[in-house]
Amino acid sequence: MSTYRAFEATGAHHLRLVERDLVEPAPGHVRLRVQACGVCHTDVLAVEGLRPDPSQPVVPGHEIVGVIDAVGAGVTAWQPGDRVGVGFLNGHCWECEPCRRGDFVNCRNQEQTGTTTDGGYAEVAYARASGLVRVPDGISALDAAPLLCAGLTTFTALQQGRARAGSLVAVQGIGGLGHLALQYARSLGYRVAAVARGEEKEALARQLGAHEYIDSTSTDPGTALRDLGGASVIVATASSGASMNPLVRGLAPNGKLIVVGAAPDPLTVSTPDLIFGTHSIVGSLTGSSIENEDNLAFSLAHDIRPSLEVLPFDRAVEGYERMLSGEARFRVVLDTAAA
Repeated sequence: MSTYRAFEATGAHHLRLVERDLVEPAPGHVRLRVQACGVCHTDVLAVEGLRPDPSQPVVPGHEIVGVIDAVGAGVTAWQPGDRVGVGFLNGHCWECEPCRRGDFVNCRNQEQTGTTTDGGYAEVAYARASGLVRVPDGISALDAAPLLCAGLTTFTALQQGRARAGSLVAVQGIGGLGHLALQYARSLGYRVAAVARGEEKEALARQLGAHEYIDSTSTDPGTALRDLGGASVIVATASSGASMNPLVRGLAPNGKLIVVGAAPDPLTVSTPDLIFGTHSIVGSLTGSSIENEDNLAFSLAHDIRPSLEVLPFDRAVEGYERMLSGEARFRVVLDTAAA
């Protein structure tokens, strides 16, 4: 096999299937045969041309699981045959100031898989060795793929607060991120409240681990959370700043609103809502590769799994459109192993 197939994004909303030459991995990198790749909303950065130069082709996809088939010079910890994952962060440099202080997520010389460097809508992918995640036995490639991004993002966010076991923790939104956040929060030992639109979502929220359900179309979610005693942590996953605005009032003293849902509109808050109760609002991106291994181990131990719509690799464009429309329940995954 001297070539492989990949879906390239160029311009805005244009994906096309191409053949690429197979090359050896660069020093410090590995090459892997892709088995599965999740379709995430962040893929819009590549596909919708939200990059510095959209005319340059890039392969989207940053929830990749595959098997290493070649390693570059200087790679010693990884071998052909290893089953690995690659998330949004394609590998830290070890040399910049954030890396030297152990803050690998904020490495200044780190590519973003599927956005600034080629990702996993392909039969073959390349990654820096420092960005690799060991995928444990007992979890399929299809289940592992969304956990590398949607799972890690919410798992990391939930650990940023000061919540004690039994504390009230809220998850806003029951979608690709939220349906995993509810499972993590329940498994971490919290009293879990789900905040979503419509009473029809209550049964699903409780099935996923929620003890309490708040319908934001019929009640003010901040007031409802305050009536429950206040949330130590609220993880906001909805792609709407306006929907997050009332949540701050529902925080317990020293509580945190942790934003992981990227929204086109701003989040606004009254300053007294921050000052009284010593509340805070923080953003949370993702985690490092080793934290992702912790995430997969925890998910395996607690049987946390994403709800999937699986499509063959050839239908990547359809999978992207389903994600973009919001119709997918809840994560679309491309099955490249069956291609």
